[in-house]
Amino acid sequence: MCHCDSVSPTVLEVWTLSELYPPIEPYTTGMLDVGDGNGVYWEVSGNPEGKPALVVHGGPGSGAGPGWRRYFDPKRYRIVLFDQRGCGHSTPHASDPTTDMRHNTTWHLIADMERLRRHLGIDQWLLYGGSWGSTLILAYAQQHPRRVSEIVIAAVTMTRRSEIDWLYRGLGRFFPEQWERFLEGVPDTPRNGDVVAAYASLMEHPDAAVRNKATVDWCAWEDTVLSGETGGASNPYGDRPPAARLAFVRICAHYFSHGAWLEEGALLRDAGRLSGIPGVLVHGRLDLGGPLQTAWELHHAWPDAELIVVEGVGHLGTAETREHVLCALDRFAR
Repeated sequence: MCHCDSVSPTVLEVWTLSELYPPIEPYTTGMLDVGDGNGVYWEVSGNPEGKPALVVHGGPGSGAGPGWRRYFDPKRYRIVLFDQRGCGHSTPHASDPTTDMRHNTTWHLIADMERLRRHLGIDQWLLYGGSWGSTLILAYAQQHPRRVSEIVIAAVTMTRRSEIDWLYRGLGRFFPEQWERFLEGVPDTPRNGDVVAAYASLMEHPDAAVRNKATVDWCAWEDTVLSGETGGASNPYGDRPPAARLAFVRICAHYFSHGAWLEEGALLRDAGRLSGIPGVLVHGRLDLGGPLQTAWELHHAWPDAELIVVEGVGHLGTAETREHVLCALDRFAR
């Protein structure tokens, strides 16, 4: 499927385009008991004897969809997908206000990934994901480097508090009218206050109407950030089904209001733990929500990672982004 040469310069140019692999269905699925009353949904597709690969979805709280399977050659990969706690098919669902969020943290998710690896009898696996998924990939790999064969990331984030502040405050300089409406959603919060924490509090409100309004307001801002890429033709967040949208906002606000329970800058500081793990980082130069600087810093701290900068592309990526991901995964399959 890949038409790129197997080279590894520091910054690669965009080559040709290709299509994803054909749709496939999982050959086995399950619900893994991870403790604290939580069940994590997982599925495996592709070749049962193939190279193990784990898809780490974004969000947090977006869930994994069937399209992720199509990035992998099904003849060469054993493709594992899972829904992180509280979203997708995992239980209990974060859209249910009685779901206890205290047991949903970055460290819980890392433990879930390890439990799933052992459950499936996998010694090492390739990790692929993007956006929030890249943060979880890096955190897991730094804790369990011997369990990671390679890493492929599209849209790099490390969920530092500085990045969170940029996404939910700094970008207001590009969209002042929309950011004012986002701020109006938490009327008791000053302009320099913790907007994310205020939304997290609203998502725990006993009144469903309050939670629903906060969800709509949050998604409106998220869609605004991506509006330069979608042209207003779609709302990637606001158009989601109501339960999925509620879970997404509740989990996002919960994670970001706690700085993902990571010491500021820890993933960059500890990037040396990834030494010896080959990586490919694909990032759009025009990614407003996750500026290229983050990928650039990680690339310099992790010498085994290639950085591919895709010109004229934002957070959602394009066929050019997809081509580079496919090339990396095809190369690593060999």
